[in-house]
Amino acid sequence: MGNFSISRKKTRKIPIGPLYIGGDAPILIQSMTNTDTRDVLGTIEQIKRLEEAGCDIIRLAVLDMEAAEAIGEIKQSIKIPLVADIHFDYRLALKCMEKGVDKIRINPGNIGGMDRVRKVALMAKERNIPIRIGVNSGSVENDIQKRYGGVTAEGMVESALYHASLLEDCNFNDIVISIKASNVPLTLASYRLMSEKSDYPLHLGVTEAGTVYRGTIKSSVGIGALLAEGIGDTIRVSLTGDPIEEIKAGIEILKSLELRKDGIEFISCPTCGRCRIGLVEIANRIEEKLQDVDANLKVAIMGCAVNGPGEARHADIGIAGGDGEVLLFKKGQIIRKIPQEKVVEEFVDEVRKMI
Repeated sequence: MGNFSISRKKTRKIPIGPLYIGGDAPILIQSMTNTDTRDVLGTIEQIKRLEEAGCDIIRLAVLDMEAAEAIGEIKQSIKIPLVADIHFDYRLALKCMEKGVDKIRINPGNIGGMDRVRKVALMAKERNIPIRIGVNSGSVENDIQKRYGGVTAEGMVESALYHASLLEDCNFNDIVISIKASNVPLTLASYRLMSEKSDYPLHLGVTEAGTVYRGTIKSSVGIGALLAEGIGDTIRVSLTGDPIEEIKAGIEILKSLELRKDGIEFISCPTCGRCRIGLVEIANRIEEKLQDVDANLKVAIMGCAVNGPGEARHADIGIAGGDGEVLLFKKGQIIRKIPQEKVVEEFVDEVRKMI
């Protein structure tokens, strides 16, 4: 197989807790809790589930001072960097930073004057806390919309750079930018333009993407297209549902582009009339039984003798279906035949032996 590695655009490297965003740092996967942040135990429980699923960074909505106060206890109980999502009220940003948050999401132009922007920038700089500027297609300022005749990529980029300039005027440069739209072509155009105009790290996403099925497709197209061009330093798949689904989708997007190597890469065929085994059930059961494995393995589950042996040979371990039985391959070599009724258990055992 040839080398088709993606060349990432060089961006600034910005600290977030013990990790980094941008530069040569790995692309990080984010999610956002859908609990009430003031419900400390419920929020911690959800974050721990997200940590187990592979979440790198977690964001919380901070709507009031009670939620900001809760940040301290939540932060002490989790392992991954914590981001406070704040709109309009600069005092919430100050309180969250006092409580040990790792990053702030706030748009400086919306918090009421440069004196407030300076207060936020000063505390963030003192504590080594980055700030994410998040412009959504629904939040572009009216004067910019009038100038461009509606919401456009140029207008979204101008809005984000305006907010960034307020922080730059305070000598603050640990900035991450996101410019999400619910429309995929607008999202692509906005991030491409921003990537040309700035070297700030970019947080990718398609906002309000939708339910798990449609939202995953929309996000995969939008985020995947940009990552394939080398654009993007951190991602969030925004889904209406359990945030665990966002992490699972994000991991698969990165793995599909070979931007993340941990965990099993599954290859399985869509099945056709040539298939003589119950491959759909076999593939689902094998994937479920191996979901805890984070080894870097390529696993092929193929249904017939046409494409199956070739794909299985290119994998670390694989099966190719016959009539009521399968051939087991390891590192390109045929090992043995396994009857259909024993294939799940025996195959899972073989994978675990390899680890």
